[in-house]
Formats: sequence, C-alpha cells, structure tokens
Amino acid sequence: QVQLVESGGGLVQPGGSLRLSCAASERLARISIINWYRQAPGKQREMVATITSGGITNYTESVKGRFTISRDNVKNTWYLQMNSLKPEDTAVYYCARERFGRTDLWGQGTQVTVSS
Repeated sequence: QVQLVESGGGLVQPGGSLRLSCAASERLARISIINWYRQAPGKQREMVATITSGGITNYTESVKGRFTISRDNVKNTWYLQMNSLKPEDTAVYYCARERFGRTDLWGQGTQVTVSS
C-alpha cells in the first residue's frame, strides 16, 4: 500500500518561510495529481496548491506569489515552499493524491504555526 508522509512543519514567525515535503513510499502511478490542502481549527479544509503529472501548477488565490509547489521525480517527493508566511496560514497541511477525479490517498498531516 502506497503511503504519503508529510514533514517540514513547525513554528515560524510572520514573514518567515517553511518548506513542506510529501514523500511517497513508492513510485506513484504516472497519472497522479498531488494536491496540498490545509485545515485550520474550526474551518473547512481547503486546497492550497496542485501539481499535475505534467507539471502544471495551480494555487488558491490567498497563497499566489508566496507558495510554490514542486516535485522531485527521482525522490518521489513533492514540496510546498511557503514564503512570507502569515498568521492566517496556520493550519495542518496535508498532501493527497488525486487520480481520475478522485482523491484516494492522504498523508497524515503536518502542523504549521505562524506566530510571533
């Protein structure tokens, strides 16, 4: 069973940066989209960033220009580089695999806290 494992979360001051990683335990099927989601306390989970198997990326409006999603095919790892972090970015961040319009694999999540 393929697993996704996130890492890289932590406590950072406003304006700081973090890089989250999402490592797959084995090579994913070729047609896989990786999405980064986040869920803040008392709020619905929202999709933050997407990268397709063809390398096309997309971001939710609130993180455009600050977050960058990328991948390392050799390492079977996806990244979310987060810059200029704001307190409202505080959430648990999850990576997930989507195939054929269905999300079928989730990581366990990593906590990101932006606070002074």
